[in-house]
This record gives sequence, C-alpha cells and structure tokens, in this order.
Amino acid sequence: MRIVVHAFDGITMFHLAAPLLVFGEVGRRGLATGWDPTVWTDDGRGIRTAEGLRVEDVAGPEVVADADLVVLPSWPVHLPPADADLISRIRDTQARGGHVAGLCLGAFPLVDSGLLDGRDAVTHWGAADALQRRRPAVDVDAAALYVEHGNVLTSAGTASAIDACLHIVRSHLGSTAAADVARHLVVAPHREGDQAQYIARPMPEPHSAGHLGSTLDWALAHLDQRLSVDRLADHAGMSRRHFTRRFAEATGSTPARWILASRLDEARRLLETTTWTLGRIATACGFASVVTLRQNFVAAYATTPSSYRHRFMRADP
Repeated sequence: MRIVVHAFDGITMFHLAAPLLVFGEVGRRGLATGWDPTVWTDDGRGIRTAEGLRVEDVAGPEVVADADLVVLPSWPVHLPPADADLISRIRDTQARGGHVAGLCLGAFPLVDSGLLDGRDAVTHWGAADALQRRRPAVDVDAAALYVEHGNVLTSAGTASAIDACLHIVRSHLGSTAAADVARHLVVAPHREGDQAQYIARPMPEPHSAGHLGSTLDWALAHLDQRLSVDRLADHAGMSRRHFTRRFAEATGSTPARWILASRLDEARRLLETTTWTLGRIATACGFASVVTLRQNFVAAYATTPSSYRHRFMRADP
C-alpha cells in the first residue's frame, strides 16, 4: 500500500499529522508492510506549517504516479482552485484504480477534479456552503463524518480525519487491525461515516466513567440479548426521553443505530478471529437469523459475511 500525503505552505501540523499517525501506526504495530506514508509537495521543496515549523524531508509530485492512496489532508484557508497539474494527478490516480482521500478542506481540490459530480461529499461543516457553491454538481452533506464512493473519499473537519483514516485501514486490513490502531491511539475504534460531525462530547469508550459509559459497557457485553431503548434507559437509571437525549448528545447517534453498528462490529471481529458458523455468530451478536445478519452486513459493508471472512480471517483464529 503506497501512501502519499500532500503538504503545502501553511498547512496545520494536526491535519498533516493525522494520516501520518494512523497509517504509520499500521507499520509500527506490525499489522502490514508498506503503509509508511510519504509526504510530497507540488515542487518537491520543504514547507512551513501554520505553526511556523519547517518540514523538509518531502518528495516531489512524481511519487503520485504509482501511489495506491493519495491523501489531501487539508487545503489553504482561502480555498484557491486546484491547479491543472494537481487535478490531473487526482484523476489519473482514480482512473488507474488508486484511492484518493480529501480530508477536511482537502475535499475542495478533490471536488475540483470533477470525480464527485452527481455524488455527495463532505468537508468541515463551516466550509460546507462554500463547497456547495464551488461545485453545484456535488451534493454536500454538512453533517457526515466521512463519505466514500468506491475509491474516492471525503471527510469532515479535524478529528474526523482520524475516523476516515481508520475506515481506510478497516477496509483494507479488517476491523481487528483498525481496532488495534485505534486502541494504541486512544481513540474510538469506529464511528460510522454518517454520524453527526458536530458531537457535543466524545464517544464514551468502554469502561468509561458515568452512567452512560457503564450502560454502553453493559450493552456491549450483552449484544446477544434484546436491547431496547427502554431496557438501556432502565440500566442507566434514566427516563426514556432523558436517556435518548443524553445518548444523542454523547454519540451523535440513536440507540438503535449504535446497537446495530456494535452488533455488526462484533460480527466482523468474530468473522476475522473465529471459525464459528454464521448461525453461531448471528446468535452471539443478537441477530434473529443468519438472513438478518447477512442483510444488515451487506447493507453496511457492501459484501457478504462469507466474503468478508475469506478476505480478512486471520491464519490462526
């Protein structure tokens, strides 16, 4: 997986660091080889970040020619149009089957390429209107964390870049690898792309303090059971209305969607790490039948459980 990350004068350290950290951790954790990203600039010269630090160890645009993934981690805040050379490299990458990711304001040069005309895209919510005006042919989703169309992906602002990069790791290496990276970065292992990007508080992690965190811990340990909103609210010691409101504030999701995502995550983990039958996995994850598991799995991941297992099952489950 040859990954190249675009940099320019004035880029913030965080936007540049997010993909470098996530993809670099793949190699550091020994999860796959060849994932160490290369930073490149339009002229092959070093750049000065928004914080005033110099980044000198960079490559030139020639590295894009054979890259499997081209990451545009941000864009200048005055939102200049992408030049013809960059647009050509974006289009060529997509045409030969490579992947392109526009993170945060990096969605702007990506939509300039025309690859998302007639499709939806996302950027930082504060720039969503500007992106829509910039490319009326694109349907801008001002709320999503990230949106993927085959080998073209856009993400919302700042921390959503980490979610998008973890999604890329998950798509290529499986959910176990993505969870390993997330655990060592101390971030939520999986936030669905269509979650709201403006979340009042971070997603409560397993074993976190407080009523809601302990209820989520309990729910994750009882995915094989019926987990209604009323039952979750009772466990949290809240009314249904108060629990639903607190849940949305904390996660940007509804209880039903969060439970379904958790069931599917657990199904992926079991497909990767066990030889259990699909029936046993369906029961363990709280699906009524193998058919229900398969229908939800295909809807979420555009592949069947069996195909997913064939691709991602570890050699020593």
